[in-house]
Amino acid sequence: MNGSVSNILTASEVVRSDIRSSFGSSTTTAPGLPVQLTITLVNSNMACAPLEGYAIYIWHCDAGGNYSLYSSGVQNENYLRGVQVTDANGQVTFTTVFPGCYSGRYPHIHFEIYPSLAAATSYASSALISQMAMPSAVCQAIYNNVSAYSQSISNFASISTSTDNVFDSSTAAQLAQQTPSLAGSTSSGYTGTILIGIGA
Repeated sequence: MNGSVSNILTASEVVRSDIRSSFGSSTTTAPGLPVQLTITLVNSNMACAPLEGYAIYIWHCDAGGNYSLYSSGVQNENYLRGVQVTDANGQVTFTTVFPGCYSGRYPHIHFEIYPSLAAATSYASSALISQMAMPSAVCQAIYNNVSAYSQSISNFASISTSTDNVFDSSTAAQLAQQTPSLAGSTSSGYTGTILIGIGA
């Protein structure tokens, strides 16, 4: 997009649990294996008490390694982007697809956390901006067995968390915290959970 920025957070339709399809002028569904991901947000300064009312925005590439709004061919799509507000248990659940592996990056999901939905949709100061590292064994299983991810095989073989320019500075303990736990299969999809702590 020639260096331009699209602020999808200002669109009311971005608040949704199923982020697999675009909204607005397109209803295209992103290619990829289904994943249901539950994120639990806790206060790391208060004995990991759940944080209610926080907005969590996630986005990531599709099975082909393409980002809606930005990658060639999908600039007019806005799939795989969504916001939800944490409940009394500090949780949100997104229905999405497993991200592909594009050249130069370890497979990941981006996320931003805001103290409220109003803060997120007005793109005010975020409480945390970070990324999740996808489990290596699950990456291998999906990339080698699901046809939509065929281009990810060679890309994944050429990268690791230790050579990735985001995850390379993380300790083993930090990587474990940044990696969601996933269970499922390459035929039916996966469900997963991750715990995120912030100093609220």
